Amino acid sequence: MQVTRQQILDYLRRHGRATVRKLDQHLGLTSTGVRQHLTVLEREGLVEAKEQRGHVGRPALVYRLTEEGDGLYPKKYDELASILLDEVREVAGAQALQTLLRRVAAEFAEPYRTRLEERPLPERVSEATQIIQERGSQVDWIQHGETWLIRQYTCPFPKVARRNSCVCALDVEFVRQLIGADARLSTSLLRDDGACTFRVRHAQPVSTCEH
Repeated sequence: MQVTRQQILDYLRRHGRATVRKLDQHLGLTSTGVRQHLTVLEREGLVEAKEQRGHVGRPALVYRLTEEGDGLYPKKYDELASILLDEVREVAGAQALQTLLRRVAAEFAEPYRTRLEERPLPERVSEATQIIQERGSQVDWIQHGETWLIRQYTCPFPKVARRNSCVCALDVEFVRQLIGADARLSTSLLRDDGACTFRVRHAQPVSTCEH
């Protein structure tokens, strides 16, 4: 990251928002120079500008970090999630942890249900694959007779899964909830298989984490 642009991102991260005038005062640059850097950051999807009304004259543009820009800064979500899972297992037991993960998966799936209702299974598999991709994973699917294989090449929570492998049950249950069919994990990134493969069939037994 170019130094001045990083300084702009750091300022927005600390203060939440800023006008060009605030930034040129902070950086000691001309307004034109600041705008050039902001244009690059906007093009890269790291900052966004909104008009601020309420003042006489032309509305000022106020710049903020986008979600992608904020994502450049380290978070401790993985550590927190791992500790919480450990504590749930310790306090309530493994079965309670599995129940919790299934309920979380159902919550994840709920917003997508209208996209899959009353559609034949092959279409539900295709739509579920699209949803998984929209959520940030690299994924595809193939069909073998009456079995469909959804292959997910990137884990949505790799650090947590390495510490608590049965968190994979959340992903399996998410797929099952989306598709409304039997979903089982047949290959795993944790076993260096190259992909997490969800084997989908018509029957609907309880899904499991097969590590």
